[in-house]
Amino acid sequence: MSKRYYFDHAATTPLDPEVFQAMEPFLKDKFGNPSSIYQEGQEAERAITEARERVQELINAADSREIIFTGSGTEADNLAIKGIAMALKEEGNHIITSETEHHAVLHTCEFLEKHYDFEVSYLSVDSEGFIDLADLREEIKDDTILITIMTANNEIGTIQPIEEIAEIAAENNVYFHTDAVQAAGQLDIDVQKSKVDLLSISAHKINGPKGIGALYVKKGTKLLPQMQGGAQERKRRASTENVPGIVGFGKAAQLAKKRLPEKQSKMIKLRDKIINRVLEEIDEVRLNGPRQEHRLPNNASFCFRYIEGESILLNLDMLGIAASSGSACTSGSLDPSHVMLALGLSHEVAHGSLRISLGYRTTEEEVDYLLEKLPPVIQKLRDMSPLYEG
Repeated sequence: MSKRYYFDHAATTPLDPEVFQAMEPFLKDKFGNPSSIYQEGQEAERAITEARERVQELINAADSREIIFTGSGTEADNLAIKGIAMALKEEGNHIITSETEHHAVLHTCEFLEKHYDFEVSYLSVDSEGFIDLADLREEIKDDTILITIMTANNEIGTIQPIEEIAEIAAENNVYFHTDAVQAAGQLDIDVQKSKVDLLSISAHKINGPKGIGALYVKKGTKLLPQMQGGAQERKRRASTENVPGIVGFGKAAQLAKKRLPEKQSKMIKLRDKIINRVLEEIDEVRLNGPRQEHRLPNNASFCFRYIEGESILLNLDMLGIAASSGSACTSGSLDPSHVMLALGLSHEVAHGSLRISLGYRTTEEEVDYLLEKLPPVIQKLRDMSPLYEG
């Protein structure tokens, strides 16, 4: 097989060898149920406790008991939003979110609107994807119970002013949840400093296994469990724990924390090289999101006018390059990205999106290969496009 160049780390990341090594015993010999009182069960329980402490350290939670393990980042978002909504439905039924959230948040809010008569306000964003804090303040009402705004956008990399949002929420006695699935391992997350009430993360975005996520819930937060059947996770998430996945998550969190400063420096350098070269060498292209400040270190997102993003991806794939046109969770849809449309782009421009997302093992040589192959692909497709002249 010829060499492949992977530029879709926002969709998922390769399992780190050290993570697999930590998981392997719990996939084979150490199979005990952590709820059991005998030796095999207690060994599994100790492993979960250690992993919980490592996830706690990744986001600087005050107490490891504030970490709830879930089956994914999507489940963590569902638990946070539905858990708060159901716990506080007698106090209010209004939720505030933004138009550019991941579908794990948007569809959960829509579910509550449709089936439980909750009211949801969807904040618009500016051309770079930022919400307006004045708009947020205006939307808060007496019956507002939750604000849910993602830390960083999975498609365009825009980092929202989380500390300021948390401050506004606290001033109005409203809970604040943030989806930090894309931000974990890319940014220095500190829930004590930011003062968020709930925060979602996922292992497979930080070189951990798929099928395991976590929800941070600040001590004292009212949360109604959404799964019944057992007393696991301090009665907040019933189900026999995914011990290998949790162990892998813990190791991935430990490695992500350790590597963060070096990784950020490297990613920003490579990200900026991609952005600068693409904008210099290709005409009729738009950078999605901010140029440098308040942008994820590993994200470069563009819209190329007059051509389809899917065609770009197929041509790059034939050259050994894996990239994305947006969220992996909507790859089967023919509609343009809701994020691109929220930026104010037309359907035609939004359809020409390309997301490049880097990983800690991405090399400059790989980036150079991408930058060598991308301009001819764009020109080839434009030569075939009846919309492009010159």
